[in-house]
Amino acid sequence: MSIENQPLLRVADLAVEYATPGRGAPVRAVSGVSLTVRPGEFVSVVGESGSGKSTTVHAALRLLPGNATVRARTLELGGQEISGWGDRRLSALRGPFAGFVPQDPGTSLNPVKRVGVQVAEAIRLHRRVSAAEARRIALAKLELAGLREPEQVYPRYQHELSGGMKQRVLIAIALANDPKLLVADEPTSALDVTVQKRILDHLAALRTELGLGVLLVTHDLGVAAERSDRLIVMQRGRVVEEGPVRDILAAPREEYTRALIAAAPAAHRGRLEPAGEAEAPVNIRKPQPTPLLAARELTKAYGGVRAADGVALSVRAGSTHALVGESGAGKSTVARIVVGHGTADSGTLLFDGAPVPITGRAGRARRRPRDLRREIQFVHQNPFGSLDPGYTVERIISEPLQAFGIEKNRRRRRDRAAELLDAVALAPEHLHRRPAELSGGQRQRVALARALAAGPKLLVLDEAVSALDVSVQAQILRLLVELQAAQGLTYLFITHDLGVVRLIADDVSVMRAGRVVESGAVARVFEHPEQEYTRTLLAAVPGEYAVPVAV
Repeated sequence: MSIENQPLLRVADLAVEYATPGRGAPVRAVSGVSLTVRPGEFVSVVGESGSGKSTTVHAALRLLPGNATVRARTLELGGQEISGWGDRRLSALRGPFAGFVPQDPGTSLNPVKRVGVQVAEAIRLHRRVSAAEARRIALAKLELAGLREPEQVYPRYQHELSGGMKQRVLIAIALANDPKLLVADEPTSALDVTVQKRILDHLAALRTELGLGVLLVTHDLGVAAERSDRLIVMQRGRVVEEGPVRDILAAPREEYTRALIAAAPAAHRGRLEPAGEAEAPVNIRKPQPTPLLAARELTKAYGGVRAADGVALSVRAGSTHALVGESGAGKSTVARIVVGHGTADSGTLLFDGAPVPITGRAGRARRRPRDLRREIQFVHQNPFGSLDPGYTVERIISEPLQAFGIEKNRRRRRDRAAELLDAVALAPEHLHRRPAELSGGQRQRVALARALAAGPKLLVLDEAVSALDVSVQAQILRLLVELQAAQGLTYLFITHDLGVVRLIADDVSVMRAGRVVESGAVARVFEHPEQEYTRTLLAAVPGEYAVPVAV
């Protein structure tokens, strides 16, 4: 085998177990996994949460915690067997040869160091350059990772950056020393589609120009389909299917693979409809012409920057209205004003025809009447962070029933919690569990049940499915559609994923730099966008033409 074609990474018969003190035998997370990545090759590992994707790539770079036992017939980086290497020897190889992009920027960046300094430190760890030269290279890498004003980003701390910006800093660190292999664990899951496209386009260019090998872990089958040479599908710690991406997408052998493909947003071209809609009341699902929520000239500034600049919004009763745009567009600012978690500097907001207080002091809106707070409920992006970790599911769901005076009897609150849990397709045994004992999809269902407990008319969902696997995402979207048909709910759906918009929304408003630049029915905006910015967003949706359309 020529040196040029020698695998950058080769793993054979990998097995990983995690010790669980006090809980009996070790837990087997990965069994018999084999994979290779060659120069210039883009390989994607896909599968649901718990399938072993992240454990596999962490094991390949020897990055697992101390309670993990790793066994492999072969574990090679750059042709060198690294199974017996110590941390010091491994660290000298990881940076210059293998760059790594972790999944969670919130726990991967040092909160007390400026982010630019962290990029520069990664450079100076492996290169003999001056501090000034390291800074120059760091600025170039930050720009390369999609940060438009690296000079302004360099001196900031991580808490001063958005989630997407923090993820781009991690990508800059991974590329700091021009590695030959890039191992990335969900590197673009928190990014806007346009930034995601720019980063993936750049990785593709590096692959072509420098022979960079890429091993990508992703739950986004659209990204994998559009970018990969080979696809590795994992389920329950094993590889169930592997091969050229076109072959797998065209003729998947395994039912599990077929289910993943069918769940991808790119596999659908129209709005999801509830099962048995014909039996639903005639007026339930049909959006009404009168708006339930109407915003006019909403304005909000932070330090001289207008996060919302004359925003107008009209959400029809019984409809799903999507609010889309890149990070910093002002989507979440508008959502916070609507639910009362933030204030506006000026403008008006009407709910069910009545004015809603939106101004206040110190960023806090005037307290709203109890009935209004009941009728507008919020579903957070990260349910693990929004659910009290010490509460059982029963208490989490029951709390609004007590807080709003809906049900004073404890037994009836318990019964109602069970009914709400059933409405979001969770079994009664989940009532006694805590958030840490639930999967991401289960936690989001509990968050929905809690929001429904108040009996709302409007749900504001802020990136409510963005962090979920495609199969779990499809289940939650289907659940939202069913709940809307059954209860006549109205949704304001905040997202950066235009593929999801087509599956769930009736209307869409596109935001850029604090302003609504285009608004209308989803079919019209998607098929005949009026603004160049909207066309750019649509063109960046991954897998649009790579994933087969479900029939």
